[in-house]
Amino acid sequence: MRNTVVSIVMIVLLIVLPLLVVLPIDQPNWVEGLLGGRDLKEFKLGLDLQGGTQVLLEADLPEGQVLDAGAMSAAKTIVENRVNGLGVAEAVVQSQGENRLIVELPGVDNPDQAVETLRSTGQLEFVDPAGVTMSQGMVINTTNHPKLASDLQAEIAAGTALPEPIPYPDQVFTTVMTGDILRNAVATQDQFNQWMINFELTSAGSDQFFNYTSTHIGQPLVIVLDGRVLSAPVINAAIRDTGVIQGQFTADEAESLAVQMRYGALPVPLRVADIRTVGASLGQDSVRDSLQAGLLGIVAVLLFMLLLYRFPGFLADLALVIYVLLNLALFKLIPVTLTLAGIAGFILSVGMAVDANILIFERMKEELRNGRSVRLAVETGFDRAWLAIRDGNLSTLISCAVLYWFGNTFGASVVKGFAMTLSIGVILSMLTAVLITRTFMRVFLATGGRRLLESRTLLNY
Repeated sequence: MRNTVVSIVMIVLLIVLPLLVVLPIDQPNWVEGLLGGRDLKEFKLGLDLQGGTQVLLEADLPEGQVLDAGAMSAAKTIVENRVNGLGVAEAVVQSQGENRLIVELPGVDNPDQAVETLRSTGQLEFVDPAGVTMSQGMVINTTNHPKLASDLQAEIAAGTALPEPIPYPDQVFTTVMTGDILRNAVATQDQFNQWMINFELTSAGSDQFFNYTSTHIGQPLVIVLDGRVLSAPVINAAIRDTGVIQGQFTADEAESLAVQMRYGALPVPLRVADIRTVGASLGQDSVRDSLQAGLLGIVAVLLFMLLLYRFPGFLADLALVIYVLLNLALFKLIPVTLTLAGIAGFILSVGMAVDANILIFERMKEELRNGRSVRLAVETGFDRAWLAIRDGNLSTLISCAVLYWFGNTFGASVVKGFAMTLSIGVILSMLTAVLITRTFMRVFLATGGRRLLESRTLLNY
């Protein structure tokens, strides 16, 4: 009885705490303290449920050039930083094979600008124009950006944002400094509400910038991104710590440039291999249909257990409700990005949670038919069913591990989400079937339910 009381207290906590997490309410202060101030009012929804854009980026190397080891890993980190800098919620960046990245951008307002921000090499250079007058949008070759003019012309023909004319296709300009000298960059507006980028220099970059600007007062310093002239301001005074890039930017363009400057240049150029868009209305329809399917499935399972096993089935239903609460709470806490496949994995795990209870109750029936007492039949039924439950769930977890590895390795987020939700459900099902249902049965027997169980009307054996 002492162990049963402890188990009851644990079960009460397993009901109250998940409710505080799952319900879309303001959590008490002590709960916010435990959660580190995280806002858990909404579930984290994937691209297929929220709508948005999925982009497949592929390494774009010249023919014969080999991809450096670790280049795609570094590119993945920079793309993740850029996505976070854009403020896209629930974004996912994952590798696919050796030379591809999949980027999911749920709910983006300007997908074209976001994609350009992600794929742009982000090679920032400060160039000495050597007496040639530069204009914004001009495409040039520099010593640190050796992309050929023919390659740039091909990109222009493909419909990118680069300008059409290439005034100096054969001339190479000297790069004075690169983006490595920058500490930070922020998009802001001047007194005329024109967008610009304020940048801050590193300690080493400050000295380098000061040395150059102090000896070139009155001369232009061309600011170039990926071979495209952003601005060609004249140096009016020596600059040491901070500077400004101006150039008729829109708000999106200024923020995009600031993000690229903050998080550095990609170690390998990326091209858009594929792009898919999911409408927000389609995502809302998917959420509604998924909720309906989930509720119908859970209600059907609850009725099945109640009709087949009567009062013990009712106790199993209570444990199943707690199981659902625990799952939903973990989905918010981890957090798990819910997709249609992930919801399917969760619904499947509900059925597996019921399987465990069926094994237990059938073993209890066998013990009662063999003449054992009710209390002994209950305890023996749980003990002997545990081995089958453990082995069955362990095989499922092994399959989930293989699916998760496959999804993570090849960028199959659908498979990865299914494996994640199913594995969480399988682990929790062992807890609810063995601990919670068993505790309910013990309490039921201790409060006078033995005679009712012996009458064969409750367990239907």
